[in-house]
Amino acid sequence: MKTVILIAYILVSLWAIGAIIYHGRRPSRSISWVIAILALPFLGALFYYLFGMNRRKFKFFNNKEFKRRKRYHYEGDTKMEGTAPDFGSDTRKQRLSRLVGTCSETRPATGNSITVLQDGGETFNALFKAMEEAKESIHVQYYILERGDLLDKMLELFQRKIAEGVVVRIIYDSFGSYRLRGRPKKKFRDIGVKIYPIMPIRLTNLLFSLNFRNHRKILVIDNKIAFTGGVNVSDKYIKHGGELGKWKDTHLKLEGPIVNDIHLVFLKDYYFASKQGDFKVEEHLTEQPKTGEVAAQVVAGGPDSAHPTIMYQYIGMMNRAKKSICIANPYFLPGEALLEALKIVALEGVEISLLIPKRSDSIAAKFAMFSQFEELLEVGVKIYMRDDFSHSKILIVDDDLVSIGSGNFDMRSFELNYEANILIYDEKINAEMTGEFLAICERAEPITLERFRNRSTWLKFLEGLFKFFKPLL
Repeated sequence: MKTVILIAYILVSLWAIGAIIYHGRRPSRSISWVIAILALPFLGALFYYLFGMNRRKFKFFNNKEFKRRKRYHYEGDTKMEGTAPDFGSDTRKQRLSRLVGTCSETRPATGNSITVLQDGGETFNALFKAMEEAKESIHVQYYILERGDLLDKMLELFQRKIAEGVVVRIIYDSFGSYRLRGRPKKKFRDIGVKIYPIMPIRLTNLLFSLNFRNHRKILVIDNKIAFTGGVNVSDKYIKHGGELGKWKDTHLKLEGPIVNDIHLVFLKDYYFASKQGDFKVEEHLTEQPKTGEVAAQVVAGGPDSAHPTIMYQYIGMMNRAKKSICIANPYFLPGEALLEALKIVALEGVEISLLIPKRSDSIAAKFAMFSQFEELLEVGVKIYMRDDFSHSKILIVDDDLVSIGSGNFDMRSFELNYEANILIYDEKINAEMTGEFLAICERAEPITLERFRNRSTWLKFLEGLFKFFKPLL
């Protein structure tokens, strides 16, 4: 029996390693998977089969889920004519907007008003106020819809709004909202909510649904007001509990022409999830009045995009920095390309500040994240640890560029998740965000190069160990 198990282990490991060599695109990621396969007999190969395969290489996969999703692509008029911002002679913004537009198939639009929501209480007060005033439709998309007071409040509100004739549509990620299955989901359906999981986890589509996740957070009311950012529907944002306390996050309230583009992201996902062939996307896109002077652009990408959209957006923004870059992110695992881009910009004299939470909801991600800090500190990057746990995903460049959304600085957001950011070309919002960022850094704990080098041998070992698995987190 031992001989049979040994032979099976050798064959399974050789198959997995052969697949890595043949289909792998990034050496660092491939090496991490080889180590996992050798260190975890059978389990390593199983994890690679479920989470590591580059399935776009396989014809059967291309023909099913991704191509089925592409059938719901909408190329009609998004009612944004006449809203193109005038970047004048600013070739930096022109090139960045073109890069994002090519990858994300969106255009920058001016005439918007954008409100930055910095706290969970502030965010959900604004969300519920907008939903209370809905007259026609409420469209909801979240990675996590978690059972608790907020979800119960949504259920009660939706019941009243449906009685008033408002149509409520919900889509959610099957993995992130796995506790919504069964009775909680039935409660929404019983009151008339049209609710569907995105990529439901079933045995027949396990390879697709388990690893590729829809990480977007979008709410659109009457196609007039939209919200997006990093906040999920979870009581963690309004209650103190656990080691991390009450979570912080950043969200946006959007009004103006850009509402159509973020709404289109929801509509395409809903069309795909619901499989309703008679659902007309174009009926939900209407002319949007100008509500302000802010220019912004939706950045939406996923594993079926032609390019890693979120990564290209971040690199594109950083490469165009002239004096400063501010990054706030709880999972700063950028990969080699983005890490090298940061180091080059720092060596060119751009001041770079990185703000992370001192505590994390993922120990593996924390150790892997710390493993790359020494090389960043050596080139002059300033790193700060805040006491509270912030889930925000923010990138601020110079005086007029800001990105806020769902995209982390990790390979999952770059290659495996469906994400949505808002790229804002605006000095006023930049000043607001920069002021908030610097104020938090003043209160945060700085990490110095000398102190970091003197950390314990045990910590260095753990960081080195988890560094191998950074591309997999």
